[in-house]
Amino acid sequence: MLRPLPITISVVSPSVQQSAQQQSLQEMSLDPLLVVPRPSPGGLDEAAQRLSESLLKLASVVIAFSGGVDSALLAYVALKSLGPDRVLAVTADSDSLADGELDHCRSTAAEWGLPWRSVQTREIDNPEYRVNDKDRCFWCKTALMDSLIPIAVQRRATVILGVNCDDLGDHRPGQRAAQERGASFPLVQAGLNKQLIRGLSQHYALAVWDKPAMPCLASRIPYGTAVSVELLRSVDRSEAAIRALGFSDVRVRHYGETARIELPSAELPRAAQQAEQMVAALTQLGFSYVTLDLAGLQSGNLNRSLGIGVSEAKVNSNIPSANPRSAASILPPVQAVDVGTGNEHD
Repeated sequence: MLRPLPITISVVSPSVQQSAQQQSLQEMSLDPLLVVPRPSPGGLDEAAQRLSESLLKLASVVIAFSGGVDSALLAYVALKSLGPDRVLAVTADSDSLADGELDHCRSTAAEWGLPWRSVQTREIDNPEYRVNDKDRCFWCKTALMDSLIPIAVQRRATVILGVNCDDLGDHRPGQRAAQERGASFPLVQAGLNKQLIRGLSQHYALAVWDKPAMPCLASRIPYGTAVSVELLRSVDRSEAAIRALGFSDVRVRHYGETARIELPSAELPRAAQQAEQMVAALTQLGFSYVTLDLAGLQSGNLNRSLGIGVSEAKVNSNIPSANPRSAASILPPVQAVDVGTGNEHD
C-alpha cells in the first residue's frame, strides 16, 4: 500500500489562471536555470511539500513521462496534488526508446490511475539530429516539444519535465530546447536533487525508486557518428544482452566494430569473471571487439570529446569523483529514511 506523506493543498483560483499559450510566452521570457534554487536541505516531508506547491501553481499539466524515477515521481505527485482531470502523462514513442520502456510506462500509468497516452516523435527524420553533433539533444527535445505543445494548448496546460537540480551542471542542450518552448521544471523549482527524488519515491513505494537511469539510446553513439535506426537497435540489443547476464545498470557505447561496456565500478570484478560470456553475447550481435571500461559507468562521459568533461563526474553507481576517470570517493546511496526527522540512515 502506498504511504502518502502529508501534503497541504492550497487552492488556486481559476480566475487567475492563464491560457497555456500566454503562460508559455511568459515562461519563455524567463530563464529557470538561472533563478531556481540549489538543492534544498530538509527532510522528505519538506521536499514533498515544495514539489506539491510548485505543481499547484499550474492550472493543468502535460508531463513528459519516460517512466524513469524523475518523471515518475513528478507524475505521481502531480496526480495526487492536482487530480486526474488536470494531469496527462505522455510518453514519446521514438526510435531512441529502449525496447520494453513504452509498455513499462503504459502499465505504470494504469496501476496508478494516471491518464496517459503515447505520441510518436520522429527526430530521426531531422538531419540536424542525425548528424549527432553537440546539439543532438536539442533537436531530440525539440521534436518532443513539437508533439507535446499542441496537446498542452488543447488542455490549457503547461508542459512539465522531470529535470532535477543535479541535471543543471551537465551538458544537456535538451533542457534549453524545452525551456525555450515554455516547459516548466517543477523538480528544480522545488530544489530536488536525485537523492531526494529517490528517497521520496522509495517512501511512496514507487517500484521505480531504484530503477537505473535509462537515457535515450542515442547517447551511446559518439558525437560525429551519424545516428541511425540500425545503430540504435544495435545498442538496444547489446544492452539487453548484458542485462540478461545479471547486470541491471549498463551502457554499451558503440564505436563501429568495438563495443565499450560501462558498468558500476562495484560490479567490475564480477564483470571480469563473466568476460567470456559478454564477449560471446556481443560478438554474436556483430561486434568484432568487446571492451570493459575500467573507470566504471559514468553518465554523459562522451561529453569529454566536446572538451566539456564529465560534469560532476556522474557515476550511476553513486560513485562521484573530482577525476572523471577514477572512482576513488564513494557517496553513500539513499537508504532507509526517517520520515519524522528527515534524517538518512546508512
